Amino acid sequence: MNTPRRKLILRILLGSTATLPVLLSSPLQAQENGTPIQLQQITVESGEGGEASATGPVKGFVPENTATGSKTDTPIEQIPQAVSVVGREEMDDLGAQKVDEALRYTAGVFAQPFGPDFDTNWLYIRGFDATQSGTYLDGLQNFSYGFGGFLIDSFGLERIEVLKGPASALYGGANPGGMVNYISKRPTGERLRYVEAGINSFGNGYMGFDIGDKASDVVDYRINGIIAGGDGYTDFEKDFRGVISPSISWSPDAATKLTVLANYTHLDGTHNGGAFLPYFGTVVDAPFGKISRKRNFTEPSIDSYDREQASIGYELEHTFENDWTVRQNLRYGFAHVKEHSLYAYGYEDGAWGGLMEPLPGSSDLHRINFRHDTTVNTFLVDNQLQGKVTTGAIEHTLLFGIEYKYFKIDQMQQTGGATPIDAIDPVYGEPQGPMFDPYIDQDLRRNQIGIYAQDQLRFGDGWIMTLNGRYDYVSDKSEGLPDYRDHQGEASGRFGIGYEFENGLTPYASVATFFNPVIENLRPGEQAKAETGQQYEVGIKYRPQAFDGLITASFFDLTKQNVVTGPFNDKTQIGEVNSRGVELELQANITDAWRVTAAFTTYRLEVTEDDNTAIIGNRPYLLPETQASVFAQYTFLDGALQGLQLGAGVRYVGSSYADAENQYKVPDVALVDLKLGYEKDNWGVDLNVTNLFDKDYVAGCQTVQSCGYGEGRKALLKAHVKW
Repeated sequence: MNTPRRKLILRILLGSTATLPVLLSSPLQAQENGTPIQLQQITVESGEGGEASATGPVKGFVPENTATGSKTDTPIEQIPQAVSVVGREEMDDLGAQKVDEALRYTAGVFAQPFGPDFDTNWLYIRGFDATQSGTYLDGLQNFSYGFGGFLIDSFGLERIEVLKGPASALYGGANPGGMVNYISKRPTGERLRYVEAGINSFGNGYMGFDIGDKASDVVDYRINGIIAGGDGYTDFEKDFRGVISPSISWSPDAATKLTVLANYTHLDGTHNGGAFLPYFGTVVDAPFGKISRKRNFTEPSIDSYDREQASIGYELEHTFENDWTVRQNLRYGFAHVKEHSLYAYGYEDGAWGGLMEPLPGSSDLHRINFRHDTTVNTFLVDNQLQGKVTTGAIEHTLLFGIEYKYFKIDQMQQTGGATPIDAIDPVYGEPQGPMFDPYIDQDLRRNQIGIYAQDQLRFGDGWIMTLNGRYDYVSDKSEGLPDYRDHQGEASGRFGIGYEFENGLTPYASVATFFNPVIENLRPGEQAKAETGQQYEVGIKYRPQAFDGLITASFFDLTKQNVVTGPFNDKTQIGEVNSRGVELELQANITDAWRVTAAFTTYRLEVTEDDNTAIIGNRPYLLPETQASVFAQYTFLDGALQGLQLGAGVRYVGSSYADAENQYKVPDVALVDLKLGYEKDNWGVDLNVTNLFDKDYVAGCQTVQSCGYGEGRKALLKAHVKW
């Protein structure tokens, strides 16, 4: 995109909130039988922590409203796709310290596929990787590429929302399996004083705080943060992180609200072990037996991880006298990440290495010496106009938007010489070879602009219809190694229909198309097109009258096309993968004492087209086709045990494959978690134990050369006080 054109687009985007009041300065009216009628009052999200708000706290385990599936404050049962919400209370009850830990009990989500990782939240939804293109913060994309992205600490989140299936019609290019939207803690207008501290059985401790209040009649503030650090489960593993997230809201009148959200995150440490290990020696025995799950085959004197990131943005909304609302959500983000580590890549053969099995009498692992230096700058702005009109017997909630996304990454990646290391009796400290010339040294920029519209219709005493359409233009420009330019435009849409019965039952059906822009080199001189595809989904959402709960059953058929396939330097884009399955989820506050969350997921994941015809019909490696979980907690409300909390959960992860040919299987596993807590007045203490029976298992394999152990038993003791 040339400079004048870019400036023009930015001027239109940034000036949209100034021009919209002019367009809406005269009251809008609808016509019914030729007679003007007054438009109905619309509900504007206050963001002040109401139980039914789209950004406020979730009561127990049961969410009510969400904005993730519609960009409007909407009851979950009115979204024509499956939506899961994990609130702050559920995160705390599970003892989750990271986003991927909080989503281990969520239907359709496969979290921590390679085991624990302190610097990344690895997430797959409906069989597709959402880690880089499927995460959002407060409705704005948290896109990452290569090693350039943003790590969001879960302590600063009020809720984590998962929209299953395509989201392109609302958010532009995104992971086809679904998206994860992190909702930040924000001012509530009430006094808040909270301190929490804890330590786990590995020696990793933390202290967090959360403080908020009213500064005046029109200004509220909140600031939360955490300092954490210590050892990890594996040898040499350690980390230190500091996070602070201030926010302030200004409401000069009932029609206007501005909320400013900021964050600074620092993270440094030594990488964990137990990963990048061969199939033989982890899943099954090598001739010498098994590699210890605590082994770390880096060089501790060389290994380093450093992250500095900051962001600032705002959410502005104003409701005019004609009851239409204009919003602008904006964020700028900066991240600088540097890493240097050594990791195993198969067994040593005296040359390149990478053997699947060790040579006779040998237990030496080949290692790769890797380093990168990555800087990212992002700018995102989403302008929205929302209002309600009535046409005859149909009520419309209309949403129009213009969104701009800018992503810039300056990255260098290189490898170097590395010595082999014994898998059974490793010796550290040998000099490593020099670093080679970078194989990636580029300045990559992406500009994306999207225009979208949505109509949520209600008619006939219970019918709900949702119509979405969006068009995006994406431009990529890379300078350096590699060097290229590419641009493309793509439309996406969604149609959904449902019916709300008076007994709380809402059956629904939807069809959605998607696109996901891909940064990938194909054959020399050719760049990848966007991934595209469609999903068909039918389901039922039920809010029972007997107790506070939400039950969802969804059936879907999702196809991803234009999948990049083929060997390095000769890749094509003829691949296609189909995910067809069922998800069941229950979230319930059965009584004041009982809370339950349960999930069941089963798919058929199948490669339907590929450059390698031998794998057509196979399941993609790494991914289990069946998962199930249940977590229940009971709180004693009176008597001698008043305040005591007992909780337990079981997580089942089905078997997967370690290779595209489906010859090597990773077995299934069932894990037990435990929670023991006590709450009294303004303080409490909790003990959470994950993998209670210390099950030794492999979480997943991304090829037979790269398997990762799941985390062993971890006990977390934490205490909190509020005043």
